[in-house]
Amino acid sequence: MKKIIILFILIPFLGFSQIPDKLDYISPYNEGFSAVKKGNQWAFINLKGNIVIDFRDNLVLTETNNKKYPVFINERCLISEKKDGISYFGYIDTSGKTIIEPQFLNATNFDEEFAIAIELYKEILGKNNILNKQTVRYESTEVIINKSGIIIRKLTEPKGLALSRNYINKPPKISSKIIAENLFSALGKDNKIIIKKIKE
Repeated sequence: MKKIIILFILIPFLGFSQIPDKLDYISPYNEGFSAVKKGNQWAFINLKGNIVIDFRDNLVLTETNNKKYPVFINERCLISEKKDGISYFGYIDTSGKTIIEPQFLNATNFDEEFAIAIELYKEILGKNNILNKQTVRYESTEVIINKSGIIIRKLTEPKGLALSRNYINKPPKISSKIIAENLFSALGKDNKIIIKKIKE
C-alpha cells in the first residue's frame, strides 16, 4: 500500500502530469491539437491532454464557428510579433519551432501547401545628409508562399505605403484567395477579379 501511495506522490515529478488546469478556454481539436487559454496566453495540448507547446502570447487567433483561437492547419500555426508598433506575421510548426520568421504585414492560414501573405519591400533611395538618415520607399504586394516561406508567385501589383504605426495600426486586408489546388483569385489593376494558376 505504501508503494502505491509513494508512486502517486511521485507521478507529478516524473513528468506524467502535464495536463493543465484552471483554464479559461479549450478549443476543439484540429489536426490532433487543441488550443487552451490561460489569462492572455495560449498553449497547445495533444490528444492525451499533455502540453506540447507551452503558453505564449504570440499565437494568432483564427475565427472558427464564431469563436477565435489559434489553430494548426497543415502543420502550421500563425504567430505575430510587433516591431515599432507594427505587427508582422510568421508561422510555427507542431513542435513550436518558428519555421517562417515574422516578416509579413498580414498572412492567412495554409490551404494545402500554400498561404497568402503581404510581402514588404524596402528600397533605399539615397541618404539625407542633413538628418544623417537614409531615404527609403516601402511597397507591399500580396504573394503566395509555400510551407517554408518561399515566395512562389506575386499576386498583386506593388503598392506604396507609409511604414508607420500611425498609418498601419492594424494589418492590411488580404484580397487574394486560393480557390482550388492550383488556382487563386486576385484583384487586377481595375479592381476586377482575375483567376490564375498558382504554378504555370
